[in-house]
Amino acid sequence: MTYPQTKAALRRLIRDGIVPGVSYAFVDQDRVETGELGRAALVPQPEILRPGMVYDVASLTKVVGTLSVTLQLLAQGRLRLSDSLSDWLPEWADRRVTIRHLLTHTSGITGYIPNRNQLNAQDLSAALLKLHVGPTFNRKMIYADVNYIFMGWIVERILGEPIQTAIQKRVLTPLGMIHSTFTPQQPMACVPTAVTRERGLIRGAVHDPKGFVLQRRCGSAGLFSTARDLATFCQAYLYPEKAAGVLPPTWVRNLTADWTPNGRANRSLGWALTASQWPTSHRVIWHSGFTGTYLVIDQVARQAMVFLTNRVHPVAPNLPYLDQRNAVIGTYLAEK
Repeated sequence: MTYPQTKAALRRLIRDGIVPGVSYAFVDQDRVETGELGRAALVPQPEILRPGMVYDVASLTKVVGTLSVTLQLLAQGRLRLSDSLSDWLPEWADRRVTIRHLLTHTSGITGYIPNRNQLNAQDLSAALLKLHVGPTFNRKMIYADVNYIFMGWIVERILGEPIQTAIQKRVLTPLGMIHSTFTPQQPMACVPTAVTRERGLIRGAVHDPKGFVLQRRCGSAGLFSTARDLATFCQAYLYPEKAAGVLPPTWVRNLTADWTPNGRANRSLGWALTASQWPTSHRVIWHSGFTGTYLVIDQVARQAMVFLTNRVHPVAPNLPYLDQRNAVIGTYLAEK
């Protein structure tokens, strides 16, 4: 389990200045290899990346946290994919939008919120509920944080506690993800993200503006984790029966299917879909986070890759990273 080509690709990312550093984990059945390359920070001074450092994993919150709790509720019959969003959030006016639409990003919810990042939590919540459904509804996959913010609020209505509290109690703690949290207590153990005019160097606090405002009520971002903890999460997907109390095995095994309404948008519940050719052609699930994170999980081969970096450090959006990220994923899938 050495993956020399993938590791070489990771070193090139750092050498070419695409990212400051990378923490990674390769999972091969019950074996896990972790490592670190490069730097944790470039400003205010260079800082070496240390083993076990904690990352703001951004949108990995959606699949690690919010989706996991949602699958529990689906398996228990407390929630159905066909439920209307309005059944759970009566403040939302368009009854066409269902749980399936939210989970597969096919809701078509769109709209502009003036001064969004300057609003307080109450005003931002009200503004999100006043968005509208656009022409892509039920036809196209358009990735949008609002889908998982609404899912978090639905979970809150069912369980009576904020989504991030539910994730900690129902996913992170029972899986033994001991370094994963929404409230880091040691900022210097965290890899810093962007430097912004409003907030300065962001370290140990969520980078995502909506997550920063909504705090515990945000199901789309806010999770902090390590490569080792995320490898533990991936192993729960590779052996779902062992984690049946947290991840319903039948639902987890079916996540390689296209769950979009037309079945042709190449999106599962939460996860994006790609393909591996070994040992034969089959689907693989993956998801990324804006800060520079992703998971790739091959349930057939029982292999996974965790990739953590801070591509927004010191400034976002670092667009060259996106092509390079996809190339690394391709290298990994070809090398497995």
